[in-house]
Amino acid sequence: MEITYVIIIAIIAYIFGAITKIFIDSIPNKYIPIQNVVIGVISAIICYFTGIESDLLQAIVLCIVATMGAGGVADLINIKNKEE
Repeated sequence: MEITYVIIIAIIAYIFGAITKIFIDSIPNKYIPIQNVVIGVISAIICYFTGIESDLLQAIVLCIVATMGAGGVADLINIKNKEE
């Protein structure tokens, strides 16, 4: 079941990323966590209504933690690449 969360989050994040690239040229980095929270909430709602998770609050917390963690890892990779 855990891999299903990752797949749903990845699909929603890809859709949001594509929308952001198409309609918004440059988003300041300070708004990226807000985008991650929105992605997490939407992913949680999808997981809840498809029956993957029976508790909505648990789905929201799990998906938000996953998206924020992924955003943190992406930031760490970008910082490492800039230092080199």
